[in-house]
Amino acid sequence: MAPVLVSLSGLPGTGKTTLAQALCRRLRAVHLRIDSIEHALRAEGMDPGPAGYLAAYAVAEDNLRLGLTVVTDCVNSLVITRQALRDAAARAGCGIAEVELVCSDAAEHRRRVEDRVADWPGQRMPRWCDVTGRAVEAWDRAPARIETAGRTVEACLVQALAVIGATAVGGVPDCGP
Repeated sequence: MAPVLVSLSGLPGTGKTTLAQALCRRLRAVHLRIDSIEHALRAEGMDPGPAGYLAAYAVAEDNLRLGLTVVTDCVNSLVITRQALRDAAARAGCGIAEVELVCSDAAEHRRRVEDRVADWPGQRMPRWCDVTGRAVEAWDRAPARIETAGRTVEACLVQALAVIGATAVGGVPDCGP
């Protein structure tokens, strides 16, 4: 399969990191988690602003050029960030599989957000009001959507792999050296 940029998007608590980790294990892909990049910047006393996303675009493109599939893990709520990922894939000559995760069961989604455990000391955990109050710009082209409410990670993984496989088979040019 040709390398693909897999752009996982969705609100906090929809299962992005869990699915990204499962995909990366299965595909031996690179995991670019914006939360990790932003945490590293904050740990050094910097305000991440757009820097976390900008760093992720560059690292994604570098790895795609090496022939590696890359999975980005971020809310990706802005059209400009989605386009920047598309541009990185295009510059590397690779396809992009845009996948939005949703959890339509509000009670389950809230429980996930409120029960989350920090991955590192000092990690900023969103509150439910942060999640429900977050502005998300409309998609300019429809992503594949994966409903995570009441579903296992394995079921979501199978669906994501089908989307990625269709992207890789659908005329995506080979990339890398």
